[in-house]
Amino acid sequence: MIEYPQAGFVPNPTPIERLDRLSDALGVDLWVKRDDLAGPSFGGNKARQLDFYLGAALAQECDTILITGAVQSNFVRTAAALAAKLGMRTIVQLEARVPGQDELYRSSGNVLLNQLFGAKVIHYPEGEDEAGADAALRARAEEERAKGFRPYVIPLALGNPPLGALGYVEAAKEIIDQKSDFDVVAVASGSGLTHAGLMTGFHARGFAGRVVGSCVRRDAGQQRVRIRTVLDDIEALNPAIKHVPSELISIWDGALDPGYGQIGPAAFSAMTMMGQYEGLVLDPVYTAKVFAAIPALVGSGEIAKGSRVLFVHTGGLASFFAYQTDLKRMLGVD
Repeated sequence: MIEYPQAGFVPNPTPIERLDRLSDALGVDLWVKRDDLAGPSFGGNKARQLDFYLGAALAQECDTILITGAVQSNFVRTAAALAAKLGMRTIVQLEARVPGQDELYRSSGNVLLNQLFGAKVIHYPEGEDEAGADAALRARAEEERAKGFRPYVIPLALGNPPLGALGYVEAAKEIIDQKSDFDVVAVASGSGLTHAGLMTGFHARGFAGRVVGSCVRRDAGQQRVRIRTVLDDIEALNPAIKHVPSELISIWDGALDPGYGQIGPAAFSAMTMMGQYEGLVLDPVYTAKVFAAIPALVGSGEIAKGSRVLFVHTGGLASFFAYQTDLKRMLGVD
């Protein structure tokens, strides 16, 4: 069994709570995994992933972290916060991934927090060029190395060891230890690390429920291919990891439109439903599009009435007010 170093950012299990009013409204037994409480700085699933990346950086005695993501990236913001906690420098590269956004989007939320945490912010002009973004980071890392720093690059594209996915291989055990009888688990499917990590961890422990990944960046066809690749890459990390067959990959993209980082009717409806039934905030980029899958699949019969359903709340709340202009328009408020 290969062991990978961890930094220890999520020392305690995050709670699983029943959503009583939504359970009654939807006719299912609905629960939420509160990974919005994982780690510091507004929490979120990225803390579990970064536990392994920064664990590797510490093991290599690095002093500088480089990471790339969208302008309102939770991954980037959490990396900046955790690196600060460890006394490391951070260089964050922000990609122009979401079209037509206003100045509030470009300067508030996670962007403001990056600055608060002392990160150096650089920019990459393309939003759909993961390999190019990684190459730009590595080039900057060489510049930092020439200055005498010891950089560690946290990559984005496929083809890199998916260390972050190990955080959700472990989280699957945490969930089973808390409550093991879910029929369906709904989770965001973007980079694929959280989705594929959960699938791997559940399959290794004989979990009988179905994991549904809700697309936040690519359509179902593209995302299915990506999840297969990430599953294979996780398996390559450790020969003891049990192979996950492709027929277990379940993808839903009914809330993806109008695209990554943009709020469509399904996501907006999910946000208002969760807020007005349970007083729980969802973010427009990830969790709103995940929760939207549950009423949609209940309505279509793909989730049977009475099913035990877990919604994995992966956080992302720091970006909420960056979408203030769109949200106020959709809510019909000044």
